Amino acid sequence: MNRERLLDRFIQYVKIHTTAIDGAGCYPSSSGQWELGKLLVAELREIGAADVEQDEHGLVWATLPANVQREVPVVAFNAHLDTSPETSGENVQPQVIRNYSGGDLVLPGDAKQVIRVADNPELESLHGGTLITTDGTTLLGADDKAGTAVILEMASHLVEHPELEHGTIRILFTCDEEIGHGADHVDLDKLGATAAYTLDGQGADEIDAETFSADLATVTVRGVNIHPAIAKDHMVNAIRAAGALVAALPRDTLSPETTDERDGFLHPYTFQGGVASVTLKILLRDFDSSALAKQAELLHGVASQVESQFPGASISVDVTKQYRNMAEGLAREPRAVALAEDAHRRLGRTCRRTTVRGGTDGSQLTERGLPTPNLSTGQHNLHSPLEWASLDEMVQAAEVLVELVQVWAET
Repeated sequence: MNRERLLDRFIQYVKIHTTAIDGAGCYPSSSGQWELGKLLVAELREIGAADVEQDEHGLVWATLPANVQREVPVVAFNAHLDTSPETSGENVQPQVIRNYSGGDLVLPGDAKQVIRVADNPELESLHGGTLITTDGTTLLGADDKAGTAVILEMASHLVEHPELEHGTIRILFTCDEEIGHGADHVDLDKLGATAAYTLDGQGADEIDAETFSADLATVTVRGVNIHPAIAKDHMVNAIRAAGALVAALPRDTLSPETTDERDGFLHPYTFQGGVASVTLKILLRDFDSSALAKQAELLHGVASQVESQFPGASISVDVTKQYRNMAEGLAREPRAVALAEDAHRRLGRTCRRTTVRGGTDGSQLTERGLPTPNLSTGQHNLHSPLEWASLDEMVQAAEVLVELVQVWAET
């Protein structure tokens, strides 16, 4: 792999402001996703990829034609262009740390932001490597621009090495994954793949073969606003009622702060409004899809309880489906995970099948019939000013993809 080319692309990508905007009323939800997509189109054409386009939805498509005559399954690779709205992705100032010598990393834009070894023990295995961090005032955007850069490096490497046999490879970059709409406009017939892989995973040598099932609850709390000077017995403060609702959600057993492994949770993550009306958005997550209905029932019960505590307030709860655990769909095409494991073994690496406490575009694609496990790309501390990435792990991810397409070509 060309390490410096991979790094240069990644640095260029993270500087483009592509934060997804929930409720923007357009697709993609931010202009930066169009901008990054246009850059990728130019790079893919320069590489020599075929069928390169940015469609009317901002999705970027490309093909690397097969270089073997025999019939080989078509494999697709996907990453998403947007970054999370949970932390600012504007004016990202990436910091490149070469030959990392160990120890905590104080970020230059905010000395209070420290990437600590105690919280990131994986740093101990990366001494001598190259790390990329934020300056502490924004997220980095390695989720998922690391995956984007890895796919471009794979494509470049395969074009430069025609002796490496592979079937037809489809490349797809999606938009608005972070707000649950990454696969909305993906035409699976157009993609035409037997299996796909999202490059959206953490660390190295992991294959995410199971994800959360997910719903989104939009809670609207309506009160009665009036001038505070004459508010007695008239005002119903929606902010207080919404605060009571959040406080009533089980924190010890159903919050991301207190759960791990296969535990589900209810996660209020946005709070907007004023005295007259407040809108909350709450994530419902569990590996067991049937548990989401129980979480929704609990949420409706809490809403009713709070309504009774604040006479005059009204609370509505609207639950919409987001994605489902990919494990069942992957079982219908076991080669998707098995051949990824073979690729790691052929590189002399030990990989791990993992469960991810989140979702990817692959969750929706798998549910729709295209088995799509998720692969590591060197991301760490996602959605945070403490986000960082390992160039060495990104290189390893590109090596896995190059080996993987050769494994598929041998089936």
